[in-house]
Amino acid sequence: MTSQQLEERSQHLEARVAALETELAQLRQVLSAFLQKPTPWWSAISGSFENDPTFDAAITFGQDWRKTAD
Repeated sequence: MTSQQLEERSQHLEARVAALETELAQLRQVLSAFLQKPTPWWSAISGSFENDPTFDAAITFGQDWRKTAD
């Protein structure tokens, strides 16, 4: 094999590797959306009872009940 043939083969391989690297980067970007951990269910409702007098009354009732259950 001549040096020119080796050079051509090397350039061909380098082009193929570059194309594969580009495709791999695209696949990683697409897959990253699927691989992200979902938000826990409790995170969506966290803080939803803030400044709610009914919820505060329920908490107080539960605390009082636990104190008398001893």
